Amino acid sequence: MERFGTFAGQAVELIRLQTGGLACELLTYGATLRALYVPDRQGRRRDVVLGFDRLDDYVNHNSYFGAVVGPNANRIAKAACTLGGQRLRLDRNDGTNSLHSGAAGLDRRLWEVVAVSEEAVTLGCTHPDGLGGIPGELRIRVTYRLEETALVIDYRAISQRDTLCNLTNHSYFNLDGHGSGSVLGHRVQLFAERFTPTDVGSLPTGELRDVAGTPMDLRQPVRVGDRIDAEDAQLRQARGFDHNWVLSDETGLRPAARAWGAESGIVLTVCTDRPGVQFYTGNYIPPALRGKGGAVYGPRQGLCFETQAFPDAPNHPNFPATLLRAGQEWHSRTVFQFRTE
Repeated sequence: MERFGTFAGQAVELIRLQTGGLACELLTYGATLRALYVPDRQGRRRDVVLGFDRLDDYVNHNSYFGAVVGPNANRIAKAACTLGGQRLRLDRNDGTNSLHSGAAGLDRRLWEVVAVSEEAVTLGCTHPDGLGGIPGELRIRVTYRLEETALVIDYRAISQRDTLCNLTNHSYFNLDGHGSGSVLGHRVQLFAERFTPTDVGSLPTGELRDVAGTPMDLRQPVRVGDRIDAEDAQLRQARGFDHNWVLSDETGLRPAARAWGAESGIVLTVCTDRPGVQFYTGNYIPPALRGKGGAVYGPRQGLCFETQAFPDAPNHPNFPATLLRAGQEWHSRTVFQFRTE
């Protein structure tokens, strides 16, 4: 481990993990995946996630690069919902809505190193009772583990009171390398027959809509640039893809998404046990944003695959619940598997 900076008077550590095939860098600020090195078809390692060289950039920008977000990922309409008959008032940070649990979310917290080895690290964080309007002292552990060709993320949480729990990682992938520009040449496939349409505020309407006959039909590989600007209200109002796809009802790990780098030959397969995946094409990355190694980032330069429960789930009884009962352990796993072709 080495010092990456200081936050709230405490040291932020950078942790490096290594296997025969992959390597990555993680920060104790936000439990952030700062870098992920994957071999391309020539065997040369490319860093395939967007990030920063300075801690201040993570603190001052709200793009959530590589962070663990929660306790409730994604949006809650009007920053309010009902839990066990109690009306919760959450932190507003997205207009009138709450996004990724607001200003006190896990992405803005300093995590502790619980355990570390050459190939894995477990980071821990306690979310205090009532912080951001979320009830219960929530104790969270996130383990990043490198296997020969995969990055595995395990999430665990337990609360003293009934609460909301929906954790995910918010990495932006560019399979040609984080500084290689647009991802419009990437091909993407989502293993889902339905998605949750949104209104102009990117909030789900409650409908589960078939993808058939719409630009959201990504069941077969599609070049992102061939679909992202289609004449479709859903794409126009979100400036591209920024929607939740409904995965199969199967339990356990199953494929959620696949992406192909346009030039590197790197192929990413995302597997998860969660009911949905938010596919986001980085539409709101600020222009001319200075990233790692002097790279200049901008809109549509990264792909997010946020494995999750559905957005605004507490306000839609037909969506899978995000309720975590007091004393019950919540566990989820997502695997980012890499190969070349």
